[in-house]
Amino acid sequence: MPDAVRTAAVRAVLIMSLTIIQAMVAFLSTLTGSWLAFPMVVSSVASTVVATWAVLDVWVTRQVWNQRHGVVSEPSSTARQMRRERRRAQRAARAAERDEGGGRIRGRRNAGDLSRA
Repeated sequence: MPDAVRTAAVRAVLIMSLTIIQAMVAFLSTLTGSWLAFPMVVSSVASTVVATWAVLDVWVTRQVWNQRHGVVSEPSSTARQMRRERRRAQRAARAAERDEGGGRIRGRRNAGDLSRA
């Protein structure tokens, strides 16, 4: 994982964990009827918005990094060799089919038959 994406992911995890703790405190203070309940519920809603933004930041940062630096993806030599062999076999099959057909266009039987209706 690239450094920029890792940084955004760590930031998002920290924000999400603090949001979960804050929501738990808001829930427990609501159950006990504490004066802290209302401010905690309001701040939990705000923290949820910030946590959502942080997760979206991870996704956007990853997309931007992939677009700028590209994804390094090289097929293995085995896969490349198999693809070459498959292409050769397809070419040979097409060439054999052409030679077998005798060079005439398929579907034409007699030049005098204009329609078969």
